[in-house]
Amino acid sequence: MNNIKWRRIIRSWRLYVLLLPAFFSFMIFNYAPMYGLIIAFKDFSPNLGILGSPWVGLKHFQQFFGSYQFTAIILNTVLLNIYCLIFGFPLPIILALMLNELKSGRLKKFVQTVTYAPHFISTVVLVSMLILFTSPESGIINKFLEFAGFEAVNFMGKAGWFRGLYVLSGIWQETGWSSILFLAALAGVDYELHEAAVIDGASRMQRIWHINIPSILPTIMIVLILTVANMMNIGFEKVYLMQNALNLSVSEVISTYVYKRGIQNMQYSFSTAVGLFNSVINFILLLGVNRISKRTSEIGLW
Repeated sequence: MNNIKWRRIIRSWRLYVLLLPAFFSFMIFNYAPMYGLIIAFKDFSPNLGILGSPWVGLKHFQQFFGSYQFTAIILNTVLLNIYCLIFGFPLPIILALMLNELKSGRLKKFVQTVTYAPHFISTVVLVSMLILFTSPESGIINKFLEFAGFEAVNFMGKAGWFRGLYVLSGIWQETGWSSILFLAALAGVDYELHEAAVIDGASRMQRIWHINIPSILPTIMIVLILTVANMMNIGFEKVYLMQNALNLSVSEVISTYVYKRGIQNMQYSFSTAVGLFNSVINFILLLGVNRISKRTSEIGLW
């Protein structure tokens, strides 16, 4: 068996040569930096270097777990991700199903263009638009509220509005782009199934429910697993740009906390420990969600 395997490798050596650049790139940029994780267990000093810095064991982890901000930061991170999952995850699927049913090619291309375009707006521009539109003095939203007889609201200055603005702006920006994957999966649905269903008298909604959705279910489950596996991760730039002293109680998440402690305060070991904790939780979530998915639907990453 070993001889047969080696013969196959030798015969396909050109393919393995083509893989080498990707392999080395992955090793250099993804695995080699993991060596720096050991500073989470040290009092790292740039003067002493990674190896020369003294070991402190779990000191930084204990410091993070014992911090008065620990509960609030974890809660803010999880809640923000849960809201994005509940309100943001189904919409690309619904949009893809709706676009798939459009018969007019021009209308379909127009809707796709309009819904894809926000994805290419930079985070800085997006947050600037949010600040401009929700401004208490000149924002268009408050102008409509005042026209309707209501008082102007300082949306960016109230903690209660932060999560809603974050989720809604994310839905507007990413729903169209995220639907591309599901549209591609729908393109692979056998049209003969629809023809047979039409002959049997199935309505359009019945065909969507019993043909389209089951056909793209593996894609939906894989995307769901990857999304839940990143439950403890959240985009740093957008949260940080939307953050201010008035909404800090709900906007301080792990990524912004790590940035402030690690970069601004130069507590490299502490911020590395927090980041490592975050990665371990995500890895556990990935294993757990993948196992549940395999048991319930027999669909998983492995």
